[in-house]
Amino acid sequence: MSLIPPHGGTLVNRILPADAGRRAAAEAGGLVQVVLSPREAGDLEMIAMGAFSPLEGFMGEADFKRVCTDMRLASGTVWPIPVILSPSDDVTAKINKGDRIALAYDGQTLATMTVTEKYKHDKALEIPNVYRTEDEAHPGVKIVKQQGNFNLAGKIDVITPNPHPEFPEYRLPPAKTRELFASKGWSTIAAFQTRNPIHRAHEYLTKCALEITDGLLIHPLVGETKSDDIPADVRMECYKVLIDNYYNRERTALSVMPLAMRYAGPREAVLHSLIRKNYGVTHFIVGRDHAGVGNYYGTYDAQKIFNTFDIPKDIGITPLNFEHSSWCKTCEGMVSAKTCPHGPETKVHLSGTKVRDMLRAGERPPMEFSRPEVADVLIRWAQSA
Repeated sequence: MSLIPPHGGTLVNRILPADAGRRAAAEAGGLVQVVLSPREAGDLEMIAMGAFSPLEGFMGEADFKRVCTDMRLASGTVWPIPVILSPSDDVTAKINKGDRIALAYDGQTLATMTVTEKYKHDKALEIPNVYRTEDEAHPGVKIVKQQGNFNLAGKIDVITPNPHPEFPEYRLPPAKTRELFASKGWSTIAAFQTRNPIHRAHEYLTKCALEITDGLLIHPLVGETKSDDIPADVRMECYKVLIDNYYNRERTALSVMPLAMRYAGPREAVLHSLIRKNYGVTHFIVGRDHAGVGNYYGTYDAQKIFNTFDIPKDIGITPLNFEHSSWCKTCEGMVSAKTCPHGPETKVHLSGTKVRDMLRAGERPPMEFSRPEVADVLIRWAQSA
């Protein structure tokens, strides 16, 4: 049995062995220090452990430009979103090509880097191409506009990927998820990306995917998200009670991913699929509005973008495109437009605002929307917030 190869063919590992790490930490004390943003710290961890394979560091100008315009690295390998280091201008003013720098976050040095390029951060190229809007109300656009006007590129030498990792027992790097899948004898694995609790519609999609694969990886994102998203620790409690009570635990794995959300919709759906390929996944669930926010992306755009690629050659992982799902009172079960002949009046629809109001009032959303164990976790959180 063999697992799917990583994107680009080789699983990157930029974490230094212990002795080399100690030497790098000692060297870092005499270097210009660049303090990473939460997004950049998440990106560093993703590069370090190979989740961003084939990237070995922060992108240079040729990669940055071609990713923005063509969704490919300069080599031609598909990559849809820039992974860049953009400190504030007062920091980059002190740094030149060839300099060694230290990369720090949360009071600790994470890595060192030799700067191979220092180039203009062309935000006018990045923003409309990657986000399809220039509206600063878009959270991804807002972050890019706040970044510096120069990018620093170079391979990273990582001392520690994260000084204070959340959920360490669930923070499996790609090499470890691959070991897990191999130990279970899984050769086909479906992954579900989420930044929200799993409600009945999501549960339905994941179980449909599990019917056609050997195993399921529930792979929530625990990097930086919007301020109004439910906190990661609350979501993790929801995932655990759901798996314990409603999934075949022999066929289901739970692990977290430290990536920060970009809310780039279709492009981010492609990025998320390539990342899961590195983790050893063969099938990736793509929802109706994957990684979307507001009304910036069209319905099913996140699924349609895959049609612009030669999927076996360019992507290498099978996207599983699902319709919007909900509970039908007439069918008495979870359905989609593909499976249900009944009209919208038969469906259980709850807005996010309505659900939050119910939770704050201590009311469980109906069982057609949320499992009671998940609702209990969310009620405790909503009433303590």
